[in-house]
Amino acid sequence: MARLKLLIKITVLILMCQMSLAGIAQETFPVNGISNPKIACYAFTNATIVQDPARTIANGTLVIRNGRIISVGDKQTPIPKEAEVIDCSGKYIYASFLDLFSGYGTPAVKKAPQVFTNTPQFISNTKGAYGWNQAIKSEVNACDLFTINGADAKKIRDAGFGSVVIHQMDGIARGTGALVTPGSKRENELMIKEKAAAFYSFDKGSSTQTYPFSLMGSIALLRQTFLDARWYKTNPAGEGVNLSLKAWNAQQTLPQIFSAENKWDVLRADKTGDEFGVQYIIKADGNEYQRMAEMKATNASFILPVDFPLAMDLEDPADARYVSLADMKHWEMAPTQPAAFEKAGITFCFTPFGLKDVKDFIPNIRKAIQYGLSEQKALEALTTTPARIIGTNDLLGSLETGKIANLLITSGPLFEEQTIIYQNWIQGDKYAINEDALFDVRGSYNMVVNNAGNGINYTLQIGGSVKIPAVTVIHGNDTLPGKINVEGQTVSLTFPCKKGAKQQILLSGTGSIAGWNGVGRDTAGTSLYWTAKLIQPAQSLNTKQGDALRKISNVNAAIYYPFNGYGWENKPEQQTLLIKNTTVWTNEKEGRLQNRDVLIKNGKIAQVGKDLTAPGARIIDGTNKHLTAGIIDEHSHIAISGGVNEGSNTVTAEVRIEDVLNPDDINIYRQLSGGVTASHILPGSSNLIGGQSQLIKLRWGAGPEQLKFGNNDPFIKFALGENVKHSNRSERPGTRFPQTRMGVEQALIDVFTRAGEYAKKGNGVRKDLTLDALVEVLYKKRFITSHSYVQSEITMLMEVAERFGFRVNTFTHGMEGYKVAGQLKQHGAGVGTFSDRWAFKMEVVDGIPYNANILSKVGVITAINSDDAEMARRLNQEGAKMMKYGGMSEEEAVKLVTLNPAQLLHITNRVGSIKEGKDADLVLWSDHPLSIYAKAEKTMVDGIIYFDIECDRLLRKRISEERNRLIQKMIAEKKKGGPLQKAKATEEEVWSCEGLYGEEEQL
Repeated sequence: MARLKLLIKITVLILMCQMSLAGIAQETFPVNGISNPKIACYAFTNATIVQDPARTIANGTLVIRNGRIISVGDKQTPIPKEAEVIDCSGKYIYASFLDLFSGYGTPAVKKAPQVFTNTPQFISNTKGAYGWNQAIKSEVNACDLFTINGADAKKIRDAGFGSVVIHQMDGIARGTGALVTPGSKRENELMIKEKAAAFYSFDKGSSTQTYPFSLMGSIALLRQTFLDARWYKTNPAGEGVNLSLKAWNAQQTLPQIFSAENKWDVLRADKTGDEFGVQYIIKADGNEYQRMAEMKATNASFILPVDFPLAMDLEDPADARYVSLADMKHWEMAPTQPAAFEKAGITFCFTPFGLKDVKDFIPNIRKAIQYGLSEQKALEALTTTPARIIGTNDLLGSLETGKIANLLITSGPLFEEQTIIYQNWIQGDKYAINEDALFDVRGSYNMVVNNAGNGINYTLQIGGSVKIPAVTVIHGNDTLPGKINVEGQTVSLTFPCKKGAKQQILLSGTGSIAGWNGVGRDTAGTSLYWTAKLIQPAQSLNTKQGDALRKISNVNAAIYYPFNGYGWENKPEQQTLLIKNTTVWTNEKEGRLQNRDVLIKNGKIAQVGKDLTAPGARIIDGTNKHLTAGIIDEHSHIAISGGVNEGSNTVTAEVRIEDVLNPDDINIYRQLSGGVTASHILPGSSNLIGGQSQLIKLRWGAGPEQLKFGNNDPFIKFALGENVKHSNRSERPGTRFPQTRMGVEQALIDVFTRAGEYAKKGNGVRKDLTLDALVEVLYKKRFITSHSYVQSEITMLMEVAERFGFRVNTFTHGMEGYKVAGQLKQHGAGVGTFSDRWAFKMEVVDGIPYNANILSKVGVITAINSDDAEMARRLNQEGAKMMKYGGMSEEEAVKLVTLNPAQLLHITNRVGSIKEGKDADLVLWSDHPLSIYAKAEKTMVDGIIYFDIECDRLLRKRISEERNRLIQKMIAEKKKGGPLQKAKATEEEVWSCEGLYGEEEQL
């Protein structure tokens, strides 16, 4: 049996040699001079060979020939006679690392500034038969761009990487990536696979085209491109040759890698992929540990960066004041992310992407191990897992026969702190990293010098530095000074015969740091033979193998939902609640009821009455308090990521707020504290049709999908007036149509005419997401909320709607609605307006605070909305103003912010009043709900208390304590000399109707 195994090994060795020789013989590059092909064959012996994370060979032998592994096994493994033998006694050999997300060797691309100009670029300026949008660069292939960069290659090698998947990091569709090695050969020799994966992101990169301008625009463009590519595949003559769509279709069989900027982008990418049957591999950002259940549910494999944030310098209290608890806590918890992925059973690998210095890569992996990651999983994430993810595990990731000879030689176990990487062998070529340390001969040796059969024993002590060793030779009681020169496996040594003697002994030999042997002579000409055997290596470099990394224990690993100071450590749950003895504002025919009880079960209002009982229910004392339906904000821009306006094109009906919901927005919590339970989240008003809105319930701590109201009619945002025609943007006229109110009307007529024609064509037509949304309007399946101010444009839009057979549901703002109240009533439109906010631009000069009252008296359903994150916290007071401006009753004033917006949004069957069977979206007020003294003591959504004033006090105490703990921890980091960054104020996205960049940059 043993002979059979040996025969098999020899046969494999012969075949590998033949394959290697055949490869050399078929080289296509011409030879300028005398051909001298070299068969590079090396045998690494006496090493601890870590074949893969689950298999280790002690005292093993690994043989490579012409860039491939031809055998690996124990010390009995045959060694070809022509092999150069490298003694790796005491050394470890690992497979080199694989990075799936690199820009190495591709041109650096400068991102275009995100500036909204008066001269928009509507069509791609890329020359050639490419697609219409230059952010779709699917025709780009990294294999065509790859050029060696020696300095960058060295950095990659020094970090332990033997291969990288490179791509041009530019655009939403970035084209294909190539698998290459960071070697120093010609590019064609370094390329392992021309097309290894396809890459995507939500960042349009260097594109100077105006569209997309927002995150929701990027997502819409990605979705439309999927549809266009499928249509192009079956209709190739539809528009001639489109190289972008052709390339897109061709690369769909490759691994699909998506670069996400945060945990919510992960879910956005995965949702888009699911829509079109694509499972993305996700390059994460670093905060995904905050939502591990959602990450697990994507079923994606992840590429995890390890660019953990540095501690901030917070010694100055003024600096610490502006840093959020979320940012401080992220600094502490970011290194736990790999361990969290391991615990969740999610497949992941590592990338050094994002590190300012790739030298920090391995130290940061060790840091992740200190924070709970297992060493085996860490090694898998560097080797076998990335190879498996992109389907190259037949070539890379482990040390097995036939695989590419990418290997690391280290001083000890890879993740021990003192371990040194000596060399990185890539495609069978040696690249030195810390090679001086590999030939560190310092230590103590037993040396025997033989003269004509007489052996003399010496102790050879080598100290000094690695590069300039110093020698002392001890013989008996004599200490003799010497000189030594070591070059690789050769050594020369000189020292006096005895103390004070002029006669010298000169020795030379070969071997390794384990010892040498050779010949020599003394100055009298006597021939010598000598040996030296290592007794003890230099203590300063003697790695203590087997010591585990010190685990970090002083971490508060509690995850908050959302991840900020006011987040839940344990998400609230539905309870049976009984609110006793309170004043109930029903918004029903019963009106206001004194001293009533309200029973809540399973998220619904179960009963309203007196002296109610419910065994096991939580009793809430409502004495001297008031209970109302939850406030509904009919016009809001909270909880949005990446921009509220896709103001690039005139009509962007395809973009959706549902794609960019941000559950972490603190304004959700703030508005709960003001009694708001539902918000209608709208795009802005920068263009004629801004996009599809999303109604949400303020379920603080829920994910994006769970925020959605659910089972409600969909709406779309229109806009009219100055914002649309850009008259308030600058002194210079713009070029985007329309530029006048007349143009606005014609644009509406045009787009609905096209939508009607599109609907008639049926299933054979190219699917257009923009027109699909407008067809829904034509068929009364989607409803319009239109930004408007002046009476002429209000009338115009109603006339256009009636011409095409639909109705405008709501005129939001509608500041001159009072002038056309009769027409609004006849048309069937409602109005969501401000209380007493007007004259902030020319088209609002005729606004009056009596608008809501006049409209209500005529019979137009009217609501008071916020259009402002701050105002939404006091909508009860905004409604109360109508008691002053027109003498509205208290009950009707409350309805302005509860029942009436529910009517406008078609959800009165669920919310807006206190009635048995409706959702328990309620607010318990400390005082009369229209009083400036009233506080929302408890705000409930679906019967869950999401805001409790007493809980809020405890949270503030927790925030104070946690902030102080983390500030002190960062100060301690500074004192012990750890790396720091300057304190950075935490930025908050606050959007307004007209804002393109955020509230501070309104246009």
